[in-house]
Amino acid sequence: MLWQGLSLQALLTLASVLFFSTRRAHGAALVDFQVAQPPPLSQDAKQCTILILERTFAFSFGDAEVVQFRPPTDCGAPGSWAGISLNFTVTSNGTQFDRLGIFTFQNVEIWRTSTPEPVTGDGIIWTYLKDVTRFLPLFAKPGTFILQLDNLIETGLDGEYATRLEATFFASSHANPPAQRADLIVPLTTFANDTGNDASVPPGFSLNVTLPRNAVAAYAELLASGNGNEEFWYFNVPNQFLGDLPSGTTFGEGAFREVRVLVDGQVAGVAFPYAVIFTGGIVPTAWRPITSYGAIDLPTYHIDLTPFVPILTDGEPHNITLDVASAEPDHAINQNWFVSGLLQVKLDPSSRPTTGKITRYEASDFAVSNASASVGDNGDVNITLSASRSVHIEAEIIGGSGAQTNVVFTQLLRYENVQNYLDNTNIQNVFQASFGQVLSTHNGLKVLEDSFSYPLTINFTVTSPDGSDIAAVFNHSYDRVLLPAPFILGSTINERQVAGGSFHLASTGNTGSNGTSNNTFSYADTAGHTYTRQVQASSNVITFDMQGGNLAPSPVPDRTLKLTPAQAVMKARLPGGRTTGTN
Repeated sequence: MLWQGLSLQALLTLASVLFFSTRRAHGAALVDFQVAQPPPLSQDAKQCTILILERTFAFSFGDAEVVQFRPPTDCGAPGSWAGISLNFTVTSNGTQFDRLGIFTFQNVEIWRTSTPEPVTGDGIIWTYLKDVTRFLPLFAKPGTFILQLDNLIETGLDGEYATRLEATFFASSHANPPAQRADLIVPLTTFANDTGNDASVPPGFSLNVTLPRNAVAAYAELLASGNGNEEFWYFNVPNQFLGDLPSGTTFGEGAFREVRVLVDGQVAGVAFPYAVIFTGGIVPTAWRPITSYGAIDLPTYHIDLTPFVPILTDGEPHNITLDVASAEPDHAINQNWFVSGLLQVKLDPSSRPTTGKITRYEASDFAVSNASASVGDNGDVNITLSASRSVHIEAEIIGGSGAQTNVVFTQLLRYENVQNYLDNTNIQNVFQASFGQVLSTHNGLKVLEDSFSYPLTINFTVTSPDGSDIAAVFNHSYDRVLLPAPFILGSTINERQVAGGSFHLASTGNTGSNGTSNNTFSYADTAGHTYTRQVQASSNVITFDMQGGNLAPSPVPDRTLKLTPAQAVMKARLPGGRTTGTN
């Protein structure tokens, strides 16, 4: 199905009507959303929208949606587009945990998402528009598109996720030139053909990679998120202090995590991950209707692998490993993280082989760390863990055409996590700071930058003697200046979210109250697009919403719904595998 001549906003409205009118009226559904910028794509360009997939995920463990994609031709020759965006719209009704979603295209993971937890009654609806222009080389040819969304239907869990995914292609013109692009995108994935292509670690995930002999630059993009006993990794404590806490309070292996990329066993770069809190995390009322930042569109991490191009282009397979390490003496973590990656590759116009060498290499295998703790006479435990990491790699790259590139890639990263376990562990506080600078220059020109600060404060309190009532307050920021590659749009994002709520756990059904969220967001990019939003919510109702900047849409009607406790049955996951109350 192909629609032409309609704007993206018009298509969104039309698609919602067509999709949901055959299922149920959704005018009273709770509208969930993640605060984020609209895709920075020209609404003046001719647009063509196609349906990629439509699926209701009921009991779907091990049953991903697999479809075949063919690029449209009504908005120009495949690959000539000015931009591409995805529109993912979902409804759900009932009781269900949040679920991770993995979008894989041509064996490349292009989007990691998660579902808001649904409600009974009229249920929920959310729509997210994602700019995927940087994956244009994939969309320019036919291939397999996979959505893995493992859902479970059983007693007490009846929520299904009805999904629809569309892609909109923006035609290029004199006013909207074709998007800059890599020559080749190489997956760092499992290459599965029937499910998501992410890998579970530990142990580390490795694969052999051979780049074209004339590759001259390679930019890595990493996806990584904690799951299972690693979902609340920032609440974990060093093993040496685990015995100072009552059994069952939290997990070990410490709170520090770094995602590493290794080429033939050598560290090529690392990422200190942002702590994404999913909508079932700790107190679900804090994340309705506004999810935590990153829950619907998880952040990715960027490293310049160009210094290793002379190795990767020698015609032999070379091992690339993705893993996640802690600051423990053995650097072990719990189960598990999901990881994947990709390489955006640029080729020399000559077909002759690339040569060159690494001229300076300074990168330790693991971060430098320090941990300390104190135990008070009253049993209060205070733990501090800090870590730092530096990488400095220089190389000279000589393309087959004779062009020489001098590469300097540096990383300087810092981390600190302070935890307080007070009042017989009825109060848990986390104060975490993760910040750093990543920079790569080619012949003195900046080609990659990632300057970030991810402060996180959480107060988690058990408020009833039997442990069935809990409350939490979250203060979370995402401040980042990012240039992933010289041919990918650079951006500056500043997001702060202060959220909280209360929760009652009972065998007859969990209920929540007092959910609040206050969000301040700003976006600017290297093409001059801007967007700001201040939005507040209380008890599932938007109480204030102001948007600005040249990407701001027209005002939309308030579609929020205040829920009664009977409609607000939720599933919560607590840090450290706590089994307080009945959840």
